[in-house]
Amino acid sequence: MVFAKSTKAFLYGGLFVLFLFSDVTAQKGGTPSKPQVSRQTLPKVTQINEIDLKKLLRPSGKPLLINFWATWCDPCREEFPDLVKIDTIYKGKINFITMSLDDLAEINRDVPKFLAEMKAEMPAYLLKTADENAAIALVTKDWTGGLPFTILFDASGKAAYFRQGKIKVETLEAELGKVLTAPAAQN
Repeated sequence: MVFAKSTKAFLYGGLFVLFLFSDVTAQKGGTPSKPQVSRQTLPKVTQINEIDLKKLLRPSGKPLLINFWATWCDPCREEFPDLVKIDTIYKGKINFITMSLDDLAEINRDVPKFLAEMKAEMPAYLLKTADENAAIALVTKDWTGGLPFTILFDASGKAAYFRQGKIKVETLEAELGKVLTAPAAQN
């Protein structure tokens, strides 16, 4: 009988604590959670291979700026806000794309989530190729494969500037100014 009374008291006490805790949690608005970006608002990231990359590199009559990056690359992440500013300033004047070198599994996870956090609006691709050296060679012989890597092609498709490592905004803007005032860009 003593066991039953102590068990009953323990159960009632436990229920009281549970009720009290749930009431306090409800008053505080529940468990705080990080704001999450819904899947519907995530930017589209398109998977491409070296054949598709070659097509993207074809001259289109406008300068082309490509930034190769990955979510696991700290310098890539650090420079991204500057790239978003560059995109805003030069939107419509140049073609600007980002090329993630993340694992294919990240095409619907970390890559679009990061782009959404950065408010990136430029077209985004994820390069998946069996031969990384062939893809690197398509871009330029001067790239060793390190990240981040940013390259600017003039309107005729000729490499006008590249930077392995974080960009220097002033330098990139000066190079953009050069290709935008070049005679081929005025067609």
